Amino acid sequence: MSDWPLLSLVTFLPLLGAAIILVIRGDGEVVIRNARSVALWTSGVTFLLSLFLVAGFDPTQPGFQFVERAQWLPGLGIEYHMGIDGISLWFIPLSALLTVLVVVGSWYSVEHRVKEYMVAFLVMDSLMIGVFCALDMVLFYVFFEAILIPMYLIIGIWGGPRRIYASFKFFLYTLAGSVLFLIAVLAIYLETGTTDLAVLQSAEIPLSMQYWLWIAMFAAFAVKVPMWPFHTWLPDAHVEAPTGGSVLLAGVLLKLGGYGFLRFSVPMLPEASAYFAPFVFALSAIAVVYTSLVALVQQDMKKLIAYSSVAHMGLVTIGCFTPNALGIQGSVVQMLSHGVVSAALFMVVGVVYDRIHSREIARYGGLADRMPIYAVIFLFFSMASVGLPGTSGFVGEVMVIVGVFQVNSWVAAFAATGMILGAAYMLWLYRRVIFGTITRDDLKSIKDLRWNEMVAFAPLVFLTLWLGIYPVFFTRPMEPAVAHLIQQTQTVDTAAVADE
Repeated sequence: MSDWPLLSLVTFLPLLGAAIILVIRGDGEVVIRNARSVALWTSGVTFLLSLFLVAGFDPTQPGFQFVERAQWLPGLGIEYHMGIDGISLWFIPLSALLTVLVVVGSWYSVEHRVKEYMVAFLVMDSLMIGVFCALDMVLFYVFFEAILIPMYLIIGIWGGPRRIYASFKFFLYTLAGSVLFLIAVLAIYLETGTTDLAVLQSAEIPLSMQYWLWIAMFAAFAVKVPMWPFHTWLPDAHVEAPTGGSVLLAGVLLKLGGYGFLRFSVPMLPEASAYFAPFVFALSAIAVVYTSLVALVQQDMKKLIAYSSVAHMGLVTIGCFTPNALGIQGSVVQMLSHGVVSAALFMVVGVVYDRIHSREIARYGGLADRMPIYAVIFLFFSMASVGLPGTSGFVGEVMVIVGVFQVNSWVAAFAATGMILGAAYMLWLYRRVIFGTITRDDLKSIKDLRWNEMVAFAPLVFLTLWLGIYPVFFTRPMEPAVAHLIQQTQTVDTAAVADE
């Protein structure tokens, strides 16, 4: 398959599946059954194709692989340019896998406008993968912005009682930041005459211009992560989104900010990144401590996990601006781990919400008696979120903390408090929901996990253990790309000092 345009196939196959679902006609039950089947087959084949990318990837090469080029806007010199390196490699199968699990997990729980629901998630799948494959800034921006549309619809149509408010807040926050990113893209194009990322990573952008470009990009990526204090849209979006929307929002969309820092800010604007690194460290340290404390007082399960996501992504932003390989690799591993573990935790909440239609922690208690398999799954992912050794959460957090300790021990200390506070709020949540005595009649008849829910959790359990026990499988392909990234920034820094 080496001659196949694999990246284009993986990127646009979900769109083909969405188009097929749109033309399905027939009785209500027939349409629903066919829509689910097409969505499952399309997302499944997309995931299998993404595994061919992993199998064919050369872990010794730092450059972009599976590169595809085609004329797009020839008058402007803008191309359809796709490719992946070790930093972007793992996000493609992660996006594809989570889409499969969303389809499987919602097999029985979603009954309203099922056809449109599957179309929205397949379009999301295509756009998410496109972001991580794009090697042209304009192409990246198209995918980056277009993701807002299906997620806006997913929250606004299938969300909770305050879904309209949450969807508008999500859209406006992220759009505001992205407008500044578009201005930065135009400024870079006018300065360098190109939007090709492979060229721009070695381009010399004037130092005075770097500061303004960095601020513009920071506005876009900080909202996506989201960093404190730009995080206020996230709890509302998570609480009101359906389970599938929360899975992709936490599992993939929050990673776009961290990926943007590593793909744009750090390599293209190295002096500005070094200058603003203390600012990022300060905001990230506040995020880790503050949002963990806020999570401790939450009464809504989804809101608690949403605030925990802000805390965990604070570690990611610390790692992104740590000027050593350990910190940067740790940030990528932490993004992968959070993508798996947080997606699983939102699925855990979704299981009981589908049965009881409540996310209030006080509404539950004693579920271990009626849902023993569920209790084990919940415990496993709670421990992974805390950072228990042997799980993926431990590897990413330790790599980031050790990496940043070499730069600033105070930042490392604040980052480490996240693990302590994380244990506090996750154990408190688990105790309240799982242990105790069942007092409500509806909980006495609650059913344990269905087959489709167990199928959805199984690969996430496997990945959490695999990344926790044998992380070198995931870090080895990214080592050359990270080393090349650090070498680029050091070379540019040295050249700047020589010019002075």
